[in-house]
This record gives sequence, C-alpha cells and structure tokens, in this order.
Amino acid sequence: MSDTGARPVGFLDRTFGLTQNGTNVRTEMVAGVTTFLTMVYIVFVNPAILANAGMDKGAVFVATCLAAAIATLIMALYANYPIALAPGMGLNAFFTFTLVIAYKYTWQQALAFVLVSGALALFISISPLRQYVIDSIPKNLKLAVSAGIGLFLAIIALEEAKVIVAHPATLVTLADLKAWSALLALSGFVLIVALNSRGVLGATLIGILAVTLVGIPLNVVTYSGVVSLPPSLAPTLLQLDFSRIFEQSALVVIFTLLLVDFFDTAGTLIGVAHRGGLLDADGKLLRMRQALVADSSATVIGSLLGTSNTTSYIESAAGVAAGGRTGLTGVVVAILFLLALFFAPLAGMIPAYATAAALLYVAVVMTKGLAEMDWDDLTEAAPGVIAAISMPLTYSIATGIGLGFITYALCKILSGRITQAKPVVVILALLFGIKFAIVG
Repeated sequence: MSDTGARPVGFLDRTFGLTQNGTNVRTEMVAGVTTFLTMVYIVFVNPAILANAGMDKGAVFVATCLAAAIATLIMALYANYPIALAPGMGLNAFFTFTLVIAYKYTWQQALAFVLVSGALALFISISPLRQYVIDSIPKNLKLAVSAGIGLFLAIIALEEAKVIVAHPATLVTLADLKAWSALLALSGFVLIVALNSRGVLGATLIGILAVTLVGIPLNVVTYSGVVSLPPSLAPTLLQLDFSRIFEQSALVVIFTLLLVDFFDTAGTLIGVAHRGGLLDADGKLLRMRQALVADSSATVIGSLLGTSNTTSYIESAAGVAAGGRTGLTGVVVAILFLLALFFAPLAGMIPAYATAAALLYVAVVMTKGLAEMDWDDLTEAAPGVIAAISMPLTYSIATGIGLGFITYALCKILSGRITQAKPVVVILALLFGIKFAIVG
C-alpha cells in the first residue's frame, strides 16, 4: 500500500525536481492555493473591465479562467517555475479605455493587435533580442511605466466608483460621496488595504466579496446565484479582426502592447525569482528563455480565447513565500482556475464599485515604483515623471510611454550625456516622435 502511494510522489519529484529544489508535494500544493487566492480576483475584475469594450461578460469570464489555466500550465511544465499567469491588469485597461474607447477600434480588432504583439514577443523570446531590449531600457523608465499604469488604473477605478466625475471647467471633480457606489467602493478599498497589511490570505478577494454582499440588502446588487455550468465561450472565441492591422497607428499600438508586456514580464520574473532564491550566482534567471517563451505564448492563447494580454503575475511571490519552488505550484494554480469556471454567477453579480475597490488597491501597489526612481539625477527623474503623469492625464498608456522616451532622449542629448542613452532608447524616441507628428 505504501509503495503504491509513493509512486505518484516519486513521479512528481522526478518531473519537477522537488527534492533538488528543497521542497515537497505538500508545500507545493499549499503554495499553489496561496498564489491562486491572491490573484483569483482577476476572474471578477477582467470581465468587468473588458465589458466596457462591448465584450460579452460571461465569455470573457470563461476566457480569463482558461487563459490563466493554460498559460500557467505552460509555465509550470515548460519552464518549471512557480509563476502563475493571467490577463494582466493595466493591459486590460489599455485594451478597453485606450484601444476601443479612445482610439475607436472594435474589440475584435484590438484582439488581433494582442495576438500579433504576442506572436512578435514569442519570436523575439526565442532569440537573445528580448533580453537585450529589456536590459537597454533605463531602470527609471521601467519604474515610471509601472507607476504610470498604476495612476491610470486609479483614475479608472475612481471614475467607475463614481467618486470622481467629469467637469467642464476643471476636467474632473469630486462626485457625490453620499452615493452607495462611492461609499462602498472606498470602504472596500480600505478593507482590502487593511487585510493585505495584516497578511490575510485572499485579502483582495475577501474585500470584493464583502462589499458585494453589503450591496445586496441595499438593492445596489442583485443576487443571481453562486455556482452553475460555465457560460458559452462562443461570443469571444476566435473573434479576431485583422482588417486594420497594417495601419500606421495600429503598428504603434502593437509596439506599445509589446513594450508594456516586456516590462511586466521582466519585472515579475526577476522579482518572484529573487524572492524564491531562484536566481543564479550572477543574479540571472535560469531558464529565462523558457520562461519568456511561456509568457509570450500565453498572450497568443489568451487572444484566441478572447481576452487581453496574458502575463506573469507578481502575486506569484505569495506562493513562493509559502515555499513554492517548482512548476508543481503552477499546476495546482491551473487546476483551481479550471474549477473557478463553475462560479460564473458569482462573477456576474460583482458590481463595478467592488471591482473598483480592487483596481484602486492594485493602483497603489504599482505606483510605489515612483519611490524607487533615481531622484538625484534630473535627466533620469524628469522623463519618468512625464511618463507616469501623462498616462492618466491623457488617458493613454501609449502616450505616456512615448512622451517618456522622447523626454529621456532629449534630456540626455541636451545635457551632453548622449552616451547614457542606449541606441534602443534613441530609436524608440524617434519612432514615437514620428508617430506624434503624423497621427498625434
């Protein structure tokens, strides 16, 4: 009996190198559950955001769960890392509020852009080029882009919660804070912050569900059940439109998606690997190419299913902190995302104010990049600030990135420090300059 029970453990040990990595099946399972609970909020938030682009909320829910499960499995089995993936926060906002609402592309056309950006990233990941580009981007600009996306998410969250509204004289102004949507959103945000500060497992999910439940007796939420068979994926499956793929503005969009994904992936992989002691003696990530290929293929798969860029999640650090060291952690996460498919009614009843609370919390976490910038060198700090504040004020991540690169290159040139700007940065600045001159 004991020999039979040992066989699965032995197989898992050989497959994932558990003993070699100083871990075991139980630890990996606990780590997988931990990671899942810290990032499962995406199955509620992502459909809510993409619904603003006109996409079917139920289909996006299914696409989110499947994309997360498949992508995490690829990372687990191909790269053997305890890193989970799902549609990325920030990139889903860029998809909806910039590509569809601001630039007037259809969501089907935007999905085509996501596919192409993922395919390009996959091609580049096979070569050393992706690592070269990542290493060439100034650290301050990387931090600023992350912080700027955070600020962009913050303004979206406050608008969704009806905390701020448009104003003809001041552009934005405070709304009616006595409204239930504003009160519950801000209460949910404070609850999420407090629970996370206490280290409560699944704090963001608890905050979302808590303010949703409070909304039921207040008649701002309609109870529609918790468990059911998954909705149909048909409304978003393979619904890509390539009709505008060769337009000049489309090329800029694809490049922006590619660039933001670069930053997201590089920062997450290095950050999580460092937390788990998975870097080599030189501070480099072992099996970096496999990890990048897994991440890039995830975006391709997600676009075919019907969701925005799928990327590595920094929340994976929670699972690593719980002892996760191998891909077995990711296998557990993937299984749990598949089980989440049966909670579509719960996802459907989550109101905008509840997801806004989670968005605002994610915004706070991302904005901390500003504190890590080099403020002693103005030629480094100024471009970063321009990039960060331009994103929410222009309602465009692409514009913020472009203005940041242009400012960086010009500051270095005019201050006589052109050698500090890598060729890649100067080229990107020129491309963005041409883009603004021609298409705005």
